Amino acid sequence: MKADIVFLNGEVMTVDEKDSIQQAIAIKGNKILAVGSNEELQAFASEGTRVINLNGKSLLPGIIDAHLHLILYGVFQLNLSCKEPDMQSMDALLTALKKRAANTPKGQWVRAWGFNERTIDEKRYPTLEELDSISTEHPVVITRTCGHIGVANSYALQLANIDAHTINPQGGSIEKDTDGNLTGRLIETAYMKMNETARYTPQEIQQAISIAQQHFIEAGITSVHEAGTFNQESYRLLQLASHSGDLKIRVYAMIGTLNDCKQFTLNMMEAGVITGTGNEFFKIGPAKLFTDGSSTGPTIATREGYTSNKQDHGILYYSEDEIYEVLGEAHKRGYQITVHAQGDRAIEMYLNVVEKALQEVPRENHRHRIEHAGIASPDLQERMKKLNIIPVPNPPFPYEFGESYLHNYGSRVNYMYPARDFIDAGIVAAAGSDAPITTCNPFIGIYTAVNRCMKNGTSFEEAQKINLLEAIRMYTYNGAYASFEETIKGSLEAGKLADLVVLDRSILKESEENLKDIQVELTMIDGEIVFERTKATARS
Repeated sequence: MKADIVFLNGEVMTVDEKDSIQQAIAIKGNKILAVGSNEELQAFASEGTRVINLNGKSLLPGIIDAHLHLILYGVFQLNLSCKEPDMQSMDALLTALKKRAANTPKGQWVRAWGFNERTIDEKRYPTLEELDSISTEHPVVITRTCGHIGVANSYALQLANIDAHTINPQGGSIEKDTDGNLTGRLIETAYMKMNETARYTPQEIQQAISIAQQHFIEAGITSVHEAGTFNQESYRLLQLASHSGDLKIRVYAMIGTLNDCKQFTLNMMEAGVITGTGNEFFKIGPAKLFTDGSSTGPTIATREGYTSNKQDHGILYYSEDEIYEVLGEAHKRGYQITVHAQGDRAIEMYLNVVEKALQEVPRENHRHRIEHAGIASPDLQERMKKLNIIPVPNPPFPYEFGESYLHNYGSRVNYMYPARDFIDAGIVAAAGSDAPITTCNPFIGIYTAVNRCMKNGTSFEEAQKINLLEAIRMYTYNGAYASFEETIKGSLEAGKLADLVVLDRSILKESEENLKDIQVELTMIDGEIVFERTKATARS
């Protein structure tokens, strides 16, 4: 059998059982035909075969980001980004918002995202008066970098039916000053509910899907685990994109939304839509609930008070009984289940739920997950191992947010996103960026996992360092395992789907300090080259 495409003279990192490194790989249709030496694979080339000379560059399995928000990432690209270097002061932010309002029809939303009060010059949130000065004819909302907190102007608050007398929703807070007046700041579920008012149009969501997947493909990401959309409508549009062929990357979609995830999950369960339903491009994932808040907020639920405020233990969305009411039932019905759990208190509650569910209805190979597993202390790791839980930590988080973690959690950073501990314990952990909360660039994540340092170069609990091959496995095979798909993708082996990425250099020969600078030259999904950075890739 002759191949359609053969890659030769490379560093083919198979991520197979032995982490073997080969020279060449052959592709036929949408599958891997063979992997081996140059000599062996030359035999698969014919006159019609495209032969690509890698010139010693690395070829990896397609990156699997096991936790990000595809639609949220895409719609955020339509808005002002507070992460830009020229947006690091209150004046710059307000000026940019006023300019955006001036070019936006009256009554339409003016939005910004990625705001971080810790990094701007003034070290504070904008006031309600400042937001009202932007416009009284446009609803304005600014999303904090964590995605769990927002600030809105009076017009937006009015549209959301929020005033000084509005009762705080369960798991959230509508901030007021000492006189009982609104500040515009909405925390956790209060902010999530604002998303229902500040809805995006179907056309904007379709545009968002297109933008997001292109960014991911250029980063070498071929599969994503969608960790939650806005509502049923955005979930429906994502499925339609897969049916029409507009969805170019593979999606494992968690059953959960950013607002009122409990009701959405219950609705899906009643509809009988089960984990694993779908095809190789769109598949239903685990039933998911939020249990606590944001690691940078900080609003995560902790067993001990924050180092920065001993009286603050964070926010819980639901009680343990409420979590069990939904996810215990989901387990009984055969779903994979998961939760957003960042703090050790939230993680402990969820582990109690899983333990009870397994005692009542034992199930082999359930592969229940924990999204983030932020403060995963040794006792919690031991329980994860016993319960066969798959944690999905976020390797790039310390790179961008490490300083706030040190400030808020002190010595607990010793076991934040503890990849080394997970691997040593034999716990299968997959990696997720949580984009757009931080960068989707997997090589920033790999760099941080290997070096365990922050953007400024300061170390961040080096005992949790892992080696390069371990990091690559978290971003490939383990991601496939977390979605029950390791037999069809996640490694480069004959018969598996032809999802792969070619880098601009040898990753094995690159210094650990420069891993973050690696770029993707080519991305292939389903045997089709969907991205080439340059046509200068040498060919014979």
